[in-house]
Amino acid sequence: MKDQNHTKMPVGRDIPLLLLGILGVGMSGPIIALTTIPVLALIFWRNLGGTLLLLPFALRVREWRTAEQRRGMAWAALAGVLLAAHFVGFFYSMRYTSVATGTALAAMQPIFAAIFTTFLGGHIPKPAWLGMAISFIGVVVITGVDLQLSWRAFLGDISGLVSGALSAAYVIIGSQAQQKISTFTYTTVCYAATTATAFPVIFLMKQQAFGYSGKDWLLLLALIASAQILGHTMFNFALKRVSPTVVSLIVFFEVPVAALLAWWWLNQTPPGAVMPGIILILIGCGVFVLRSQKSISESTSS
Repeated sequence: MKDQNHTKMPVGRDIPLLLLGILGVGMSGPIIALTTIPVLALIFWRNLGGTLLLLPFALRVREWRTAEQRRGMAWAALAGVLLAAHFVGFFYSMRYTSVATGTALAAMQPIFAAIFTTFLGGHIPKPAWLGMAISFIGVVVITGVDLQLSWRAFLGDISGLVSGALSAAYVIIGSQAQQKISTFTYTTVCYAATTATAFPVIFLMKQQAFGYSGKDWLLLLALIASAQILGHTMFNFALKRVSPTVVSLIVFFEVPVAALLAWWWLNQTPPGAVMPGIILILIGCGVFVLRSQKSISESTSS
């Protein structure tokens, strides 16, 4: 964490991985808003599906034989618990407020990631903070700061914000875990821990675990394929080489994707500021990379 370059942009195969990740997580909010499956049950089935799909690959690499690998698996399990908590916040946000607003608040993840990274001893150059601030302004422009004056919407807004902080912690711990184990092992253990965390709470909260409509089951399968496999799993593959701060920054682009899909699928009309907002996000990313790299090179030469 201390020695990692937290402003270096992805290259090579990490670029398509992250593009797929943006598309996958961007589909998450609208699909969640379309389903009637209770939140905790949705978390359980989504992560169980991801676990079963990835388990054969994890078993093939057999990464449980050394003490270091087992420590990595323990960190992966902790990441899974945090992921479960993130999902609770994000899913309730999608149900209680608009998709665009909830996604935008959850997209504060890079700000939290940078704060956590600094707290853990990593260095985030000052220009990087400026870049993140510009990108977040772009997010606010896209959503139009649609903070509704109702108790239900307020709970949704707070849930989205908390989910962003939990997601940042999950990404940082996941990055550390993957220094010891492969992505297949990490994601399998992580998703299994998320599944195990959600399962007992379903019954404690007396939520319905079965008996959904055919439409809801199809939406659940779509959620597993898009958000779980294309989204989180692709991001986790990139975390082997890319800083969690940078991965979190790229998640900003989830906001316009989710807003456009919510317009298409849910008739939640996005504001006319989508394009200006995207431009601001791009400018912020440019400042994050170019100014930060210049700052690093100047400090190194001096």
